[in-house]
Amino acid sequence: MLLDEDPATLIHHTIGNFNIQPDKLAVSRINESLSTLQQARELRAREAESALKKLSRTLTTLNNHHLETLSSHSSTAHASEIATLDTQKFRIAKTANDLEIESERLSSQLADLQARLQELELQGVDGGDNARRGLVDDEITLKLKIYRGLGIDIEKDKSGEYSKAIIHNEKKGDVNVVSLDNKFSRYFYANYFWQQL
Repeated sequence: MLLDEDPATLIHHTIGNFNIQPDKLAVSRINESLSTLQQARELRAREAESALKKLSRTLTTLNNHHLETLSSHSSTAHASEIATLDTQKFRIAKTANDLEIESERLSSQLADLQARLQELELQGVDGGDNARRGLVDDEITLKLKIYRGLGIDIEKDKSGEYSKAIIHNEKKGDVNVVSLDNKFSRYFYANYFWQQL
């Protein structure tokens, strides 16, 4: 019978029938892989621990720096400084705006003066005919104002010449009309006008 044989022989034949050598090699490879994986995990754990310690030291340094900054910093002084700087900023902006407006005004005035200078340079040193005519007109206008201030109105005729003087005497309450002719001198008319006033 089968059980009458030696158990060692039976086990040996049974082992030979199962062919466990590939399984043993697979288990050996798995053990090697597990060992390599364990080593890699330990290495990564050591690196992570080292990085954690470094980050912890950095965090401690930054916390200390933050606490020092907070202890040396005054929020009221900061707010006051910001308000002062804002005031200065607005004052500078207003001054710059005023200067810009003044610059535009002076530029306009400079352009007007340059145009006037060019006009005077074109007239020359003696002022040209237009300038002489302007002076004569100003002289006549001044004389007419003086006469009117004294109560004497001078009127032009159709040819544009002054031919009639109207003398108002407020003290006497009368009006005299005098025709201006070339046959009498200016001295005569001056004396006559003074007598009528």
